[in-house]
Amino acid sequence: MILSVFVARRFLRTFIIIAAIFGAILFLIDIVEQIRRFSDENIGLSGAAVLSLLNITASFYSIMPLMTVLAGIALFLNLSRSSELVAIRAAGRSGIRVLAAPAVTAALLGMLSVAVMNPMVAATSKRYDDAVAQLKSSGGQTVSLGDNAVWMRQALPMRGRDGTEASGQVVIRASRASPDATTLYDATFMVFAPEIGPTRRIDAAQARLTQGAWQLTDTKEWPLTQPNPEAMARTAPTLELPTDLTADRIRDSFGKPEAIPVWQLPAFIRGLERAGFSALRHKVWFQMELARPLLMAAMVAIAAVFTMRHMRGRKAGILVLAAFICGIGLFFLRNLAQVLGDNGGIPAALAGWAPPIVALLFALGALLQLEDG
Repeated sequence: MILSVFVARRFLRTFIIIAAIFGAILFLIDIVEQIRRFSDENIGLSGAAVLSLLNITASFYSIMPLMTVLAGIALFLNLSRSSELVAIRAAGRSGIRVLAAPAVTAALLGMLSVAVMNPMVAATSKRYDDAVAQLKSSGGQTVSLGDNAVWMRQALPMRGRDGTEASGQVVIRASRASPDATTLYDATFMVFAPEIGPTRRIDAAQARLTQGAWQLTDTKEWPLTQPNPEAMARTAPTLELPTDLTADRIRDSFGKPEAIPVWQLPAFIRGLERAGFSALRHKVWFQMELARPLLMAAMVAIAAVFTMRHMRGRKAGILVLAAFICGIGLFFLRNLAQVLGDNGGIPAALAGWAPPIVALLFALGALLQLEDG
């Protein structure tokens, strides 16, 4: 037990050092990018630093598995060079028992990152997007889900009271939408003019998104600027309303799955499906987050296969390089599985759990082979 705690503490200390180095590098690179990107807004060094801190959390979180494999390589390499690994093996500890302590520590770090850092990444990503939107002063489009409805907001070019061109707003409410986000059902369009307020209300049984316009079917329109809108209401079988929305913009307005805290993902997925949208991307991301602790344990196991041995000279460099390449390979295999899952090629659970399970089984098999040999 004491020996396991010793190895686990060594791994944790190594991981913290590597994480601090990567965090500093990401911060320095990103702060230069923020200064370049917002040079016209004169945000200053402090403003760029705040934006960088908000922006790098997502990048830092995504490369944690790679930092884990580096921490595993550094741990076993240091134990080998100091001959501590030889002493541990001479005391009768098998390779699997030596691996257990850092692997369990990595899994616990994965659990902690999912439970704490995942919501932090979601919060900082939202703060960063809001800060960028304020700096750019862009109205943008927003899409949100209510308990029983889909809500959207878009800009609409129109003339103000003084006759100049202005940007109005259209608030759209629909009971549900098609999975590709191009058709709304039981939709209501509220048109707001600048400095005036609501000017039109349009109800439509169906609204289909085409190139540059909503095609409304079975419509009824009320002119809200009239004293008696109901008396002036008119119906039409079809109506066209300009828009700059596209299906991709609507889907992107829900935000990336990474921008939603993992604790809120199940409810968000149910809301998407209730509204008629496809929640496949969010399901895949949710399964991948659940499998993150196992992925980080698998990274340590991969490092152990190549570096948990007595190494000297040129052979050490080759084995370290091989361990790092295999870790990168698993990282990209996981990303490939995510793409296949997002496209519906494989089930969401398979996309999330298959890469770390396969990697862990191969690593354990290789370690057992080395032990018997």
